[in-house]
Amino acid sequence: MKKKYSEILNYLDELLPNPHCELHYFNDYSLLIAVMLSAQTTDARVNIVTKELFTKYPNLEALKEANFNDLKDIVHSLGNYTKKAFNIKEIARILVDNYDGIVPKEREILETLPGIGRKTVNVYYAEYLKIPAIAVDTHVERVCKRLKLVPAKASVLEIEKTLMKNILEEQWGRRHLQLVLFGRYYCQAKNPSCQECQLKDICYFYKKKGKKN
Repeated sequence: MKKKYSEILNYLDELLPNPHCELHYFNDYSLLIAVMLSAQTTDARVNIVTKELFTKYPNLEALKEANFNDLKDIVHSLGNYTKKAFNIKEIARILVDNYDGIVPKEREILETLPGIGRKTVNVYYAEYLKIPAIAVDTHVERVCKRLKLVPAKASVLEIEKTLMKNILEEQWGRRHLQLVLFGRYYCQAKNPSCQECQLKDICYFYKKKGKKN
């Protein structure tokens, strides 16, 4: 398994030497809200929405007092827009009323905010606070299962723990980004770039696909 990880990580370094978060943000709460909004949609779409959102409502106080129907109209293209609009307004209210407009660092507090779960906190930790963390989204899950780093039925938390165990802690943030981008642009859910991929010889998905053809 150690050899497999080495091969995968070396390839990710070759393919994605300078990985970066593709969500646009300008401070702590803008990143937190952007990650919350990114559920079941693309970062590119979120960036379009947050540009309008944060231009019209440039601070937490403005978001707290924002018209709910207007928020729904702004985030409508993201799907699940009623819930996401509620989350924006409620996150702003809680941060303003309870934390002086500053996003708290404690995971226990962050995960009580509406729409904020473990994955979002991990992204926030790794990207904004530079605290080692690995966030497992659909891209990371797909890549890990296709490469047989985890069992097919492994939960998101099990995947996270497995990656943390097998990757150096100081690399967690970087490796998370590489896995996300690899899944987003190369090992896609539909029509992955298998023929060009240097990992196809150790890829369970590729071998399985070959047997069907």
